[in-house]
Amino acid sequence: MAAPAPSNRPTAVASGPAPAAHGPSCSVVVPVKDDARHLRHLLADLAAQTQAPAEVIVVDNGSRDDSAEVALRAGCRVIVESAPGIPAAAAAGYNAAHGDLILRCDADSRLPQGWIAAHQRAHSTGGRSVALVTGPAVFLLPRHWGTVAAIAYLGAYMLCTGAALGHLPAFGSTMSMRRVWWERVRGEVSSDPGVHDDMDLSFRVAPEEDVLLDWRAWVGMSPRALLPGHLATLRGKRALSTLRRNWIRQRPWERWAERLHLDRAAGGGAARRSIDRQAVLAERTSIVDQAMDVR
Repeated sequence: MAAPAPSNRPTAVASGPAPAAHGPSCSVVVPVKDDARHLRHLLADLAAQTQAPAEVIVVDNGSRDDSAEVALRAGCRVIVESAPGIPAAAAAGYNAAHGDLILRCDADSRLPQGWIAAHQRAHSTGGRSVALVTGPAVFLLPRHWGTVAAIAYLGAYMLCTGAALGHLPAFGSTMSMRRVWWERVRGEVSSDPGVHDDMDLSFRVAPEEDVLLDWRAWVGMSPRALLPGHLATLRGKRALSTLRRNWIRQRPWERWAERLHLDRAAGGGAARRSIDRQAVLAERTSIVDQAMDVR
C-alpha cells in the first residue's frame, strides 16, 4: 500500500473542546509503524487534552496497516520517513515541528487529560537550564500490577542509564524539549536504528543543563515491552550500542566530574519540584481502568 502524501491541514485534535493555548505552543510528535489500533486511542486522548496542541505530527515509518490513514482522518500532519527506525522517524518529526515545545509520545501511550499542560508548566517553571522534561509511566495491567511492573522496568532504566549519563535520562514515551534546543543538538543525534533515540538524546544534555522528571507528565503504556523474546534482546543490544557510541565521546566518570564541578560552583544541583503525588496516583488509576475497559 502506497504511503499517503504528507498533510499540512489544520490539526483536528487541536480544534476540539480544549481552550486556546496559553504559554508556549506545543507540537506533539508520534513515530508510528503498523500500530493503527493503539494510534486511534492516542489521538482520542490528544483530542481530550485540557490544553490543545498547536499541531500533531504523525511520522509514518513504513507502515503496512492503516496507521497513516488513521492519522489523516484525525487531521494530523503526516510525514513519511523512509529511513527505518525510531531515531530517524522521531528526528523527522522534530525537524518538521513549528511549536515552541516539541512533545514526544508513542502510539501506544495513553495520556491523562493534563499531559500537554504538565509539559508546558514544567518548561515554564523549570528555568532555562531544563533541556528535557520527562515523566513516569504505568503499564496497562489489571489492579496494581501495572505500577509494580513500571517501577521495576523504568526504575532499572533510570538507575542504569542515569549512572552512565550523570543525570536522569528522558523516557521516549513521555518527553519534551524546546524546539530551539533540538535545533542546537540535532546534528549530534544518531539516526542509526540500532540505538535508543531517547537515551541518545539524553547524552546531548550539557553539564549546565538538567533533565526534569515531572510526575504530572506520566502516561499509560502497553505491557508489550515486558514480553521476553526477540524484541527484548533487541532492546538490550540497542542500549549497549547507544552507550558505546556515546562513551567514545565522553566516559561516564568524565560526565559526572563536569556536572559535580558545576553543581558545587553554583551551590546546588538540579531543580526539584514538590507536587501532590496522591492526586497524580488517583488520576493514573482512573485512566488505567478506562484503558483496560477499552482493551
